[in-house]
Formats: sequence, structure tokens, C-alpha cells
Amino acid sequence: MRNIILSGCILLCTNSFAQSTVDLNPITIIATRNPQKATETGRSITVLEGKIFNQLPVNSIDELLKYVPGVEVQSRGPMGTQSDIILRGGTFQQVLILLDGIKINDPITGHFSSYIPVAPYEIERIEILRGSAAAVYGAEAVGGVISIITKTFDKYKTEKSNHESISASLGQYRLINGNMGWHITGPKFNASLGILSNNTPGQLLRGDNRGYLHNNTFSGSIAIALKNNWQISLRSSYDSRNFAAQNYYTTFKSDTAIEKVTTFWNQAQLKQQTKKFSQQVDVLYKNTSDHYLFNSVSTANDNKSNFFLLQYLYAQKINDRFNMSAGAQLDRRAITSNDRGNHFANHAAVFAMVAYTNKHLKISPALRVDRDANYGTAILPQLNTSYQLKNITFRINAGRSIRSGDFTERYNNYNKTIVAGGSIGNPNLSTENAWSYEAGADFILSNNFKASVTGFYRDQNNVIDYVRTAYSEMPRKVNLLPTGIYALAKNIKKVKTSGVEMELVYQKIFTLQQSLYMTAGITLLNSSSSDAVPSFYIISHAKTLVQSTILYKYKKLNTAINLLYKDRDPKNAIAINAAITKNYFLLNSKIGYNVNKKVKLFISCNNITNIQYSDLLGSLMPGRWLSGGINVNL
Repeated sequence: MRNIILSGCILLCTNSFAQSTVDLNPITIIATRNPQKATETGRSITVLEGKIFNQLPVNSIDELLKYVPGVEVQSRGPMGTQSDIILRGGTFQQVLILLDGIKINDPITGHFSSYIPVAPYEIERIEILRGSAAAVYGAEAVGGVISIITKTFDKYKTEKSNHESISASLGQYRLINGNMGWHITGPKFNASLGILSNNTPGQLLRGDNRGYLHNNTFSGSIAIALKNNWQISLRSSYDSRNFAAQNYYTTFKSDTAIEKVTTFWNQAQLKQQTKKFSQQVDVLYKNTSDHYLFNSVSTANDNKSNFFLLQYLYAQKINDRFNMSAGAQLDRRAITSNDRGNHFANHAAVFAMVAYTNKHLKISPALRVDRDANYGTAILPQLNTSYQLKNITFRINAGRSIRSGDFTERYNNYNKTIVAGGSIGNPNLSTENAWSYEAGADFILSNNFKASVTGFYRDQNNVIDYVRTAYSEMPRKVNLLPTGIYALAKNIKKVKTSGVEMELVYQKIFTLQQSLYMTAGITLLNSSSSDAVPSFYIISHAKTLVQSTILYKYKKLNTAINLLYKDRDPKNAIAINAAITKNYFLLNSKIGYNVNKKVKLFISCNNITNIQYSDLLGSLMPGRWLSGGINVNL
């Protein structure tokens, strides 16, 4: 089976093959904040069109990302319940998630990074950059960046149109799913609304508990054209995740946790766009509330965080060979918690980047000066280069990145009277520091076929992770028990990560009624740590990761298949009879039938082979799950 997977394919589709050919060299802004062809950036980048969401057997954005090459999604539950997102090994904290250029990563914990406060219908495209990007985007951009661009915040659409889409499905375990949206464009006004809703009592977990979930996202945005090429864009979103969280964070038999996380997101952007330059001001206020109950006899953790951000960006085309971009950022993070206490931290940064282009060579040096309450001042350089021949582009880049601990890593379980076991924060954590290097090549062999290969290496100091620690070695014992089992947030002195990514994309439109799109990717990873005692998350990433998507259309029939293979270190938790198997193979499929141009019926099956698997020890993922429904485009 493994050989079949490895030889089958490698990526994720970037457009609707049923409607048009796929751009194998798309325009992207994620590398330099300036529009560039992907092969000119000197980076490994994937661009997904937002409309792909409805074609695939996925029910949430984190499930969509699971099949993008090199993006490892470690899910604790299905359909947007909770996932850790990892790029190029390391930890889930080392990936920066952006929504229209604004940081999503929550001050409470990186476990909430997959709670993206926008409905899929509103998404224009998703850009994934692998490797360090801290010089342009700042802390957390250690393993890479995932940037989500929405319809109203993207390039202003002046043509008149009005579009609505409704997708609804029912499935096993009383699943009720809804994904709908509305988008109107005109000469001076763009607006969109979106809703994503996943609800089910869930499949059985350990004991008699069920993995219930009620995950709902409501988002809306408008863009208004002003005089002198100015545009104002506004967004407001409400995101609620209410779910069974049994063994999400511990492997204790007493863990029957439930959790509810709500996010209120408000964003404004004022932007001027001309042929020679652009400038914009972004303002964000984000409020997150987290209610976590370990079991029925425990006291709930109630955490509330506030995140305020103000940033200014400027980009200019100097001449045919030079472009530049620069910016400044101010933000404030704060938490109020009965478990972690009340804390805040301020942050400021300035950055600048220059892009030089001639016939074959592209060079983009960047520099960021970062100032944070936790680590003082840091200087973050980056250099991206590419050399382009007729059908081959060679890439090489290097950069420095940093990350400080979040409020959970610093203060988890600090305010409780007695802590019998679990993860313990450490306010004395040092800041992570990493240097990343990569080299690769992209081969566009024809209009139908693209291949890429990238080798990378990351040298890290003081990586923050949880390590099982005896009571006698705990730096603070005020509310701990000598008999307790604890994991302390520590700095791992030295971590080295190396790997290779390979990707293939094949597309073929045979006739107007028949087309095929196949993508596949394989990532080979290895991490080594200086510490004798293994930490929790650094070693949890897959050593071999294979992802593939196949989309086939024949007349009115549409078929989508997702494949995922992981090979990693096995683990066991005897107390709860849980295990991380050495490997697993996941297969999902969706079959649709176009009744007419507006109406489509579909049947979806996730985990077709009904395997029992977990991405994180103790968090059992669902077995086979059937659903069916209807999609209407008006």
C-alpha cells in the first residue's frame, strides 16, 4: 500500500479544473507583500483557490489544509474542532496564520491557530509559504506562513455581479452541515457574507462519551471605493467551537473534558492602490473566550484574551527592475484568567524589503527590527533568490526567526490551589531562535505538468516545548503534589530539523466534458534534539508525509479523492488504552452529480477504510463517516 501511495502522486489543486486550466505559476503576494509570479519569489509556495472547498470531501478549513503538500495537520477532532498546524517539522506554535494580512495566532495558545474566523465562501485564495518568513511577518513565522485572502479585501472588483451559494448535507451520527454565502460586486461597493456550520453528537470515544461538536462561523465584510484610488474594507466575524475535548491535552483516565472557544473578530483596512505604489492601514481587535472543564468534579478554566493590532504597509515599483515594500506594526496582547492569571505584553516592529529583477535573476533581501516585552529587541534578516531559465527556476534562501512563549506556555496552572498533574507553565522561558536555509527548483515541463523539489535545514536554539518533569525538579512547587505527574514548559537547548519536499502537478482537459487533475506531494523529515528526555511536540511530527488529491470530471459526474499517509514515531498511553501507530493511510472521497448548471447532488465518505487512528496521543479520530447533500449556486 505504501508503494502505491508514494508512486501515485504528490500537492493540492489550485483551481476548479472543471471550469478552466490551472495556473501552474500563479501570482502571489505572500513572499514580499508585492504581487509576483510564484517562481520569482525564491520560495516554496502553494496557492489554493477558495472555490476548491466545495469540491473536496472536507468540512472545515483545517481539513482542507490537511492535503496540501508539506502542511501537516494534527487533528484532535473532526470538522474544525481543533487542529495543530505544522510546517517543516517543529511545533504547532511555529506557523503564522494570517487573515487578510492580519495575524490570527491567539495569545492564549497556538492550539487555537486553526480557528480561522471566516466562512469558506468568503475566501478568494489561500497562499502557503514554507520556511522562515519572520523578516516580513514577524514572530511565529518559523516553519512558514498560511495567508488567507478574502473576496472583499482582495483586488477590488468593479464588475457588477450577484452570487449566492447554499450547500447542505446530512450524515451518519446525526451530522448536520451547512456552508452558504452571498457575494455582490459593483463599481463602488463589494460585500460578502458567509456561514459554516458543523453539528453532530459524534462517534463514541473512550468509555460512554461521544465526540460531539457544534462548530459555527459567521462572517461578513464590505469594501467601498473612495476617491483617489482609496478603498475601505471592513470585516466582522463570530466563531464558536463547542466540543468534547476528552484527552485533547492529557492522557489521564480522569480526563472527560469539554471545551468551548468563541472568537469575536473586527478588522478595518484603508488602502490606496495605484499603478506605481500602494499603501494601507490595518486595525484589528480580537477577543477570545475559552471555557475548559477537565471533568465533572473539577473547576473550569475560564480564559479571556484581547489582541489589538495597528499596522501600516507601503509598497512601490521604483522602476522595471526594483520594487520595495516597508511597514510598521504595533500590537498588544492581554489575558484575564482564573487559571493563568492576568497578564499583558506589548510589541512593535518595522521592516523593509527590496526586490531586484532582471531577465533571469531575482533577489529579495529583507530586514525586520522587532521589539517585544518578552525578549527585547531582535534583528531578523532574510534573503530570497531565484534564477530562472526557460522551464526551470532555481531557488535559494536563508533567514532568521524567533518566537517567545504564549500565555499558556508561561503561566498554565499557575493560579490553581492544587494541581495533581498536567502541563505547567514557566514564566522564565527564553526566546526561541532559529536560522533556516533552503534550496530547490521548479520545473514547468509543459502546460500540463509541473514538478518541484526543495531541501531545507533549520538550526534552532531554546525551542519551547513540554517535557515530563519530576516533582523534585520543578522550579515552582507551590500548588503541586509530590505524587503528581507533570510536564513542564522548557527550553530545548538545540534542535536541528532537515528534510526534503517533492511535488508534482498534472492537469489535462480532454474535452469540455472530461478533465483530470492530479496532485501529490511527499515530505521527508528528521529532527534531532539535544535533550535526553524527549519533549512532547518536537518529536510528534511525521517523518514521512504523503498527500494527494485527484479530481476527475466526466460529463455530469464529478469525483474527488484525498489521500494521506503518515509515518511517525509510535507512542502508547496504557492507562487509557491509546496509541499512536507507526503509520496510517487515510482515504476520503466525494462524488457529485450536476443535475443542471445550478444544482449539484453529492455523496461524501471520510475514512473509507474505517481505520482507527490518532494524530495526537489520546485524541481518537472518527472512523468511517458517510454524508450526502445538495449544493445550489444562484
